[in-house]
Amino acid sequence: MSSKYEERKTIAKTSFFSTFVNESKDGKKTLSIRAIRWIVIISIHLLFFLSFKVDIQILEGTLNGSRFLGFHLIDVFTTLEMFAATYHMPINMIIGTVTILMVYLLIGGRTYCSWVCPYGLLSEIGEKLHNTLVQKKIIKDRTFDYRIKYIFWGIFLTLAFTSGYLVFELFNIVGILSRFIAYGWSISLVWVLTVFLIEVFFARRAWCKYICPIGTTYGFVGIISASRVEWNDNCDHCMVCHDVCFENQVLEITKAKYDQQREEFGIKKEIVASGDCTLCGRCIDVCHADALHYTFRLKSLL
Repeated sequence: MSSKYEERKTIAKTSFFSTFVNESKDGKKTLSIRAIRWIVIISIHLLFFLSFKVDIQILEGTLNGSRFLGFHLIDVFTTLEMFAATYHMPINMIIGTVTILMVYLLIGGRTYCSWVCPYGLLSEIGEKLHNTLVQKKIIKDRTFDYRIKYIFWGIFLTLAFTSGYLVFELFNIVGILSRFIAYGWSISLVWVLTVFLIEVFFARRAWCKYICPIGTTYGFVGIISASRVEWNDNCDHCMVCHDVCFENQVLEITKAKYDQQREEFGIKKEIVASGDCTLCGRCIDVCHADALHYTFRLKSLL
C-alpha cells in the first residue's frame, strides 16, 4: 500500500479499509483520523447499549435526550422542535440543551455529524459504494445545491409548529438508529436502509448534505465554534481534499485562484470558516503537503 506522499488518496484510488491507516514520510503507520472517529462513535453507542442492558449508568438514553454521569444532554434540534410544537420548554430540557451548546461551541458544531452520529458510519460506506458505481459508469454522480438543507430545516420546524407533533422524528434515521442500538430492533430500520440505498444509487451522502436538520442546526453552532481546520500555504492545490470531503464547499480556500490575493496581503494561514465543516479529518488524512490540520481558536487564552 502506497502512502499519500506517493499517490493521491482520492476515493477512487483507495480501498475503504486502507483509509483507516496513515503512513508518514518515514514509513511509520498510525491510525487515521477516520479510524479514531469510528472508535469514538462505536464507543459512544456501546455506552448507550450497556447503560440500558446492564445499567452501568454512564451514558443513558439516546441521541435525542440522554444523561452523561447524571448531566442532562438534549439535542438542540429536538429542543427547537419541542418548543415549536408545544410552546413550552421544561427546565431539564433547557439545562441539557445549554450544556450541549457549550460543548459544541468548543469542539465544533458539526463534529456531531462525524464524531457522534451512528448513521455517519453507514453513510461513509455508502459513499464508497456510490463512488465505485460512478467509476464503473453504472450510475451518474448527482449533486444539488447544498443550501436546500435550509429549506428542509424550515419545513420540519414548521410542521412541528402547525401540527403540534415532532414530525421529523418519523423520518429521523439518526434517532431510529440510536434507539435501535440502545433498545433493539424496530421495523423503522427499513427506512434507514431506504435512505442508505438512495445514497448508494442516487446521490452521495444525500441525507447528511441535503436533508438532515440536526446537522444543519449544529452547522449554525459551528459558525462561531472554537475548533477548526486550518489551511497553510504548503498547499499545492491538488484538490484531493475536495474529492474526499462531502461538504467540499467548505474547502474553497484550497483553490489556487486565491493565491494572488494571499500574496498581496501576506496571508500564510486561513481557517475553514464555514459551519458546514464536520471536522471529520478526511482532508487532513489525505493531504500530502500537510497543509491542513486542526486548530483551536482560543488557544492563545489557555
